[in-house]
Amino acid sequence: MNDQDKSDVLSDSLRALAAAHGVATEFWDFHGNHRAVSAGTITAVLAAMDVPAGNPREVERSLAACDLAPWRRVLPPSVVVTAGIESRVPVHVPDGETVHLRVDLEDGGSRALEQVDDWVEPRLVDGRSIGRATFLLPIDLPLGWHTLVATVGSGGSEVGAVLAVTPAVLEVPPLRDDLGHRAWGLMAQLYSVRSQRSWGIGDLADLTELTSLSGELGADFLLINPLHAAEPSTPMTPSPYLPATRRFVNPIYIRPEDIPEVGYLPTSQRTLLEWGIEEIQDTNTEPGPLDRDAVWDVKKPALETIYTSGRSRSRQRAFERFRRDQGQGLEDFALWCAVQEKYDASNWPLSVEQSSPARTLALRRELAHRVDFHCWLQWIADSQLKRAQETALASGMRIGVMHDLAVGVHPEGADAWSLREVLARGISVGAPPDMYNQQGQDWSQPPLRPDVLAEQGYAPVRDMVRTVLRHAGALRVDHIIGLFRLWWIPQGAGAAEGTYVRYDHEATIGVLALEAHRAGAIVIGEDLGTVEPWVRDYLSDRGILGTSVLWFERENDRPLPPEQYRSLVLSTVTTHDLPPTAGYLAEEHVDLRDRLGLLTEPVATVRLAAQVERERMLEALRQRFLLPEDPTERQIVEALHRYVAQTPSVLIGVGLADAVGERRAQNQPGTDTEYPNWKVPLADGGEKVVLVEDLAGNARFASLVAALTQELREQA
Repeated sequence: MNDQDKSDVLSDSLRALAAAHGVATEFWDFHGNHRAVSAGTITAVLAAMDVPAGNPREVERSLAACDLAPWRRVLPPSVVVTAGIESRVPVHVPDGETVHLRVDLEDGGSRALEQVDDWVEPRLVDGRSIGRATFLLPIDLPLGWHTLVATVGSGGSEVGAVLAVTPAVLEVPPLRDDLGHRAWGLMAQLYSVRSQRSWGIGDLADLTELTSLSGELGADFLLINPLHAAEPSTPMTPSPYLPATRRFVNPIYIRPEDIPEVGYLPTSQRTLLEWGIEEIQDTNTEPGPLDRDAVWDVKKPALETIYTSGRSRSRQRAFERFRRDQGQGLEDFALWCAVQEKYDASNWPLSVEQSSPARTLALRRELAHRVDFHCWLQWIADSQLKRAQETALASGMRIGVMHDLAVGVHPEGADAWSLREVLARGISVGAPPDMYNQQGQDWSQPPLRPDVLAEQGYAPVRDMVRTVLRHAGALRVDHIIGLFRLWWIPQGAGAAEGTYVRYDHEATIGVLALEAHRAGAIVIGEDLGTVEPWVRDYLSDRGILGTSVLWFERENDRPLPPEQYRSLVLSTVTTHDLPPTAGYLAEEHVDLRDRLGLLTEPVATVRLAAQVERERMLEALRQRFLLPEDPTERQIVEALHRYVAQTPSVLIGVGLADAVGERRAQNQPGTDTEYPNWKVPLADGGEKVVLVEDLAGNARFASLVAALTQELREQA
């Protein structure tokens, strides 16, 4: 550790360097206290961006390089603008050289840009005098992905850069029906919702059934957990929020029998397939933790059998079109899957040390058959997702499937390899301490580097959102503040020892809005926790909905009155990081954190706070005449949902776990193996499994839906 780290004193130069790269040197914590960031943390974060700052000389050199960086390139690395707003583009060329700038539109057209009179003093850069010319981007450029092309000098050399024109506002479709009723929907952890024909976990056929049932009940959306892909072989990471990639789907959700080629299998192969189903279907009614590894060890061979049976000419052509449409991203993911199946960590050929273009090409040839198989799995999953969304819309849902987008990816997953140039090394993402996680959180996910994102024209964000929204009506973005800033934690440091790193939110939100616009989808940002108020206003102005959770909405430590909720939000009683409402009312979030050693305050203090919170909520319900005398647990849960229905929120969500009386939490933040996170199957309060087939006749489910829809009708 150098002297600067030991003294922990931030020089003015280090502060300036950090600011230039969006690294916070101080922040306000959850409790409103001002916190200074250590010099060691700042130095480590800058190093992860390839910015040397280990001593004063390095800091000064890095500052100078940062100052000259724009002058060393003709065009900015990329330009993301908002439609209807006049923008300018700086172009740097040797002083006195002529330069012309045009836009090559994605539809094939081209437009020359006008240079404006905005003289800037030339600068001496690497021994040459460099001047700046400024060009005007017209406000009527069409939305889309275009290319800026600068033609420099008499020789006519050309330099290009990505230009994205994004919508000023993502238009939210009408979310009230003809009678003025607002949109509502169910929220489910898909893997936990099984049917009689599931293979041990909920799958895409179950999703189709859930959308059909939701539509019959009058729901307009079904929010599900991220379906992002995990490892292609066991052991499989259970958390849907720690995926191998955020772009592609976990094939464990495929229902093999729904693949058309199954109908043409020889009798012997179909018999083997049926034996595999019987082996795993007995677990569908077990209330214990889900075993993804056991499911995949049975389902994967079945899928391989179907894959090797071949396809008709038309089906093969459809597969090839899908593969072409998904491009290099799919090929890279499939290659990673094939390599992961064959190699272990001791001889991993895709490591930084061993990987090279020649080695990668050799692996593609060596593993071509397995690469084809993993591409095929994505095609099948895409087809079954398409069916689920089509069923949702046909059943009367106005939005349909609402996907969830995780914050990041597994540090050793597919994206960690294919996006290795964009991800920061030696850093993980998390959150500083707050009320519910008093030690902070380390999610072990490498963050995207804001500088490299710009260099790559935000393609990683574009491709990810575009793929996830292929068959969806909405997208919930977990921890959307991550598109503005993320809590970076240096390797080896505690979760509380990180700092915030800022991103170009105009660009990241603009790209998100552009892709959602193209898909005709709604975007909901999970904006809970420590979020500056201006961020919520900014998102609302851009047409991106926010999130409100009943237990988090307070005014002077009391429940926020419904009429004071924001309107452009998805409002719910609870969230997947808390126990279902029945468990929360029973203080199970306190008991669980106490058992797991996650509390930094005495358990009696935390329990008293939970009891006060609950009693204040019950009093708020009584004041609105939503509770009878001596209410049952079911009546309290229904009253809480009626309370949320009295808000002006345009979307109301009902957790399926709440609807059937489940008490067990799906996830306990701050834990890994200490609790069966993301493995709890849907069950009632007595831990009796509730299957998809049971929902239509479930009295508690029907009662909650009736209470909510009645309140929504009364509020219309």
